[in-house]
Amino acid sequence: MPAAVKLRTDYSASDLRRRAAASKHANQSRRLLSLAAVLDGMDREQAARIGGMDRQTLRDWVHRFNELGPDGLRDIRSKGNPPRLSKAQWGELAEIVETGPERAIHGVVRWRRIDLKKVIFERFGVDYHERTVGKILKTIGFSHISPRPRHPAQDPKILDAFKKTLPRP
Repeated sequence: MPAAVKLRTDYSASDLRRRAAASKHANQSRRLLSLAAVLDGMDREQAARIGGMDRQTLRDWVHRFNELGPDGLRDIRSKGNPPRLSKAQWGELAEIVETGPERAIHGVVRWRRIDLKKVIFERFGVDYHERTVGKILKTIGFSHISPRPRHPAQDPKILDAFKKTLPRP
């Protein structure tokens, strides 16, 4: 049977318990209590059960503790996928949305997400889902509500003449 991984000794079991009590991270507290039990001389399998893990997982946390100390026992959250458009491209997209489509070129009077999806793919070579385009627009600062577009050939005089006006009693 291989020898157990040595645990660093610059922290005592009482130090680890004190840190576990003060920690705001439940998982870090569990791990610190398991390591404190190991320092007290408890069997590693029993110490792992205190933290709700198996012996191999405890061994992995011992390696992290030896490397990074008590702060290394916190959960490391994933940063997620990096954005596929750069900040400059986001700025360019915001400008495209702000200026609006040209009817002769784009064939639409106002932008829809599906239209912007096509523009993003043609301009930047990135293929997004329509829903993702909506999320990007929200991140940039645009609202999903837009005013009803006006036809470019609309004449305000004809519109006023068309309005039904009832005489006042």
